[in-house]
Amino acid sequence: MMVTTNKVPTTARAKAKTHLAATGSTRRAKASSGGGLGRETRRNTRAATPSRQVVCRGVSNLHEGDSQVHYSKRSPKDRIVITGMGVASCYGQDTSVFYDSLLAGKSGVRKLDDMFDTSGLAVTFAAPCSDDVFSTEGYIDRKNARRQDKVIKLCITTGKKSLEDAGLVGEELEKLDKARCGCLVGSGIGGMTFFEKNVHTYYNRGPTKVSPFFIPYIIPNMPSAMLAMDVGFMGPNYSVSTACATANYCYHLAARHIRNGDADLMLVGGTEAPVNPIALAGFHACRALSTSNEDPAAASRPWDKNRNGFVMGEGCGTLVMESLEHAQARGANILAEYLGGAVTCDAHHMTEPREDGFGVRSCMELAMADAGIEREEVNYINAHATSTPLGDVAEVAAIKKVFSDTSHLKMNATKSMTGHALGAAGGLEAVACVKAIETGLLHPTINLLDCEESIDIDTCAGEKKEHQVTAAMSNSFGFGGHNSVCIFGPYKE
Repeated sequence: MMVTTNKVPTTARAKAKTHLAATGSTRRAKASSGGGLGRETRRNTRAATPSRQVVCRGVSNLHEGDSQVHYSKRSPKDRIVITGMGVASCYGQDTSVFYDSLLAGKSGVRKLDDMFDTSGLAVTFAAPCSDDVFSTEGYIDRKNARRQDKVIKLCITTGKKSLEDAGLVGEELEKLDKARCGCLVGSGIGGMTFFEKNVHTYYNRGPTKVSPFFIPYIIPNMPSAMLAMDVGFMGPNYSVSTACATANYCYHLAARHIRNGDADLMLVGGTEAPVNPIALAGFHACRALSTSNEDPAAASRPWDKNRNGFVMGEGCGTLVMESLEHAQARGANILAEYLGGAVTCDAHHMTEPREDGFGVRSCMELAMADAGIEREEVNYINAHATSTPLGDVAEVAAIKKVFSDTSHLKMNATKSMTGHALGAAGGLEAVACVKAIETGLLHPTINLLDCEESIDIDTCAGEKKEHQVTAAMSNSFGFGGHNSVCIFGPYKE
């Protein structure tokens, strides 16, 4: 079927992209002058400032014949580095244990009989962040730990662990200008377990027994808000909810806040706790989940010819993102650099990707333009790769359109072991990308026994690979046609 799109005039698109690249310097110029600057004055101001020199390079644009994409050489105020990480997953809540488990090819998928009654469900397994591997001890007081929805507990605990990893505890945390520190932790669904519990209460015990925390604990903005309350961050704070693309949207937007001068430091990621009966029933109803109940650990099999749907996962992944200038001023240990990102929309179907891969392709192209790198510099892709029949091959088809030569590329599928953590997936995978940069090792893609013929990129099938990452591309795509791509790289002075 032929799909048409509304074309934006070339000159308008070029001006828009140039404007986005120059927004940070323009806003600072306006603030210092007390008023707006004319177009010619702004151009001369940028040209006279070496750290903000505007340059351009060609990319494979959205439509043939489009003009080049512009970006700015970035000053330390505009460069964004990762100084801390936190994770909650089916392996626990330590980033080293998380990545060591991935490197070992350990599946976190298991039966759920010990968590709730699965007798009436068509899908009886998932990759939960269960009580035996996750604890709020030392991070949330006991009263709140008893009553909060899990999606909030995952966020607060993981966010605080990220700050610890960044050396921001005690006196060091209090030294921060908290009015210039923000939280942006998204969730695709919000407090689903608390929602389910109180719906049962309403019908079985009556409306007066519904919890007074019902609304606050189910809305998706509350994890980020409550994290900010606990650590005192008063800068930008909100939640993005773009299904499985959520966490990458958060990283992309947090970077913009820092580059626009809204914040010096952002605590960013995705949180999700959907392993409960109603979520499993709902995703099964829309034919998204694998039903391989006889062998749960082998159910998530990205790119394998016998894949039959994704496996539900849950957890939280957060990063401390700050301007290089701010990180250097406080003597922070820099783990990696956030190079750039992009978001686009398929505008096609509620749950299925575009067959031509247009939205995914353009998102990868724009992310590289934002990062200011050539495509040859990207040598690792942490793929979205959920294990769905259409999605897996559509993503690879788009990758092959972007990278005409894929011989230098390696890619893997974290979800083959962690399942699909929906809004938190990009958070877990961002941690995996930073650890890959740090260790020089890529984790395997497990359960890939009979690969699709069209996939001729090295998928790290069945074994970890030594690989010095020059730039890691993390892909996340969500229901509704939401596409998001983030690029991380090793920090270089």
